[in-house]
Amino acid sequence: TPMLAATIVHFKVSAQGITLTDNQRKLFFRRHYPLNTVTFCDLDPQERKWMKTEGGAPAKLFGFVARKQGSTTDNACHLFAELDPNQPASAIVNFVSKVMLSAGQKR
Repeated sequence: TPMLAATIVHFKVSAQGITLTDNQRKLFFRRHYPLNTVTFCDLDPQERKWMKTEGGAPAKLFGFVARKQGSTTDNACHLFAELDPNQPASAIVNFVSKVMLSAGQKR
């Protein structure tokens, strides 16, 4: 498998949805996924880990699925690795799920 290029992004969750900010602007500057387009969010069920090229502990993977903008049938899956020990993947996933539930969305 070819090595995927990783970019560090700021992952913000609010009642409006998920906003990703690429502060180094490697891939994009900011992308927003409105909450009503986010259909699923969870940890990797196979508990795979991402091995950082710089070394260090393997990072847990998590992701979310969102409908592509302007589409009712096409989805995109966005994958992330837990890089900040103060922001564990499980806490992020739980928070996204809680926000989705409070918005009356089905997981």
